[in-house]
This record gives sequence, structure tokens and C-alpha cells, in this order.
Amino acid sequence: MKPSPDNDASIAQLADLFHLLGDPTRLRIVLSCLAGPIAVGDMAAALQLSSSLVSHHLRLLRAARIVKAERQGKQVFYSTADAHISGVLTDMLEHIAEPTNGIDP
Repeated sequence: MKPSPDNDASIAQLADLFHLLGDPTRLRIVLSCLAGPIAVGDMAAALQLSSSLVSHHLRLLRAARIVKAERQGKQVFYSTADAHISGVLTDMLEHIAEPTNGIDP
């Protein structure tokens, strides 16, 4: 069942999702998960952030079902939760890369 744009609960959930993704650090973390599963330490190193800060943000992102975790031995690897999240982010990255085609910014 598709969420209705007239449903206040759906609107509130969507606003929360965009609020989480509106934080540049969290957005960078999610974007680092687009290519495939990545460990917290590798993500922290690539983003030049502390592992504890990345872990804190990942907890919030997992609770919102934006990323998912998979344990492999002692390490936990994170990836985008599903094709919806990956698709929205990929589409938005393509959108901002498009020329403006004469439209005033």
C-alpha cells in the first residue's frame, strides 16, 4: 500500500526522514554506503571522522531504516537499507549534476 500524501502520519515520517538526511555528516555516511557494504572503521577513515561519531549517526540511520547492518565475524558492515533509499539518493545526485538549462538558480 502506497502512503497517502494526505495522511498526516506519512507526512511526519517523510519529514523525519528528510530531516535525518539533511544533516551533512549523516548524508555523507549514507552516501558512503551506496557502493556496497562498508565497515564503520573504513567509513570513518574515508570520511575523516571518528568511529564513535560515525557509529552514533549510524544508530539514528538504522532506526529510521535508511541503512542496514550485517555482522561478519567481529565487524559490522553497513549498506543502504533498500533500493528505495539508493534510488532516491542516486536520482538526487543526478539531479544536482544536471545543467540548469537556462532556468535561473
